Amino acid sequence: MSLLNVGLAGVLGLLGVGFYGLLISRNLIKIVIALQILGKAAVLGLLLAGSASQQINLSQSLAITVIVADTIVAVIGLALAVQIRRRLQTLDVTELAQLRG
Repeated sequence: MSLLNVGLAGVLGLLGVGFYGLLISRNLIKIVIALQILGKAAVLGLLLAGSASQQINLSQSLAITVIVADTIVAVIGLALAVQIRRRLQTLDVTELAQLRG
């Protein structure tokens, strides 16, 4: 197997784990972790595409951009989770219906 095939299998594995985590979990922290896994799959996919097209510099700069955006999403998601935990005493997504008003 070539390096590209192994990398593609890794991307598909990370995508599967990330989407499974989003579909199954009701905990806000676990949802943020699943989003982080999906972001890492996107970074790996960008790097593989760059190496396949011989434009590794472009793919690395795009990967850094995705990492920064992914970190911002994680920080905001965790800050929201902390505030929801303080207000509702739970991290269950189904309990968010009480936040109307």
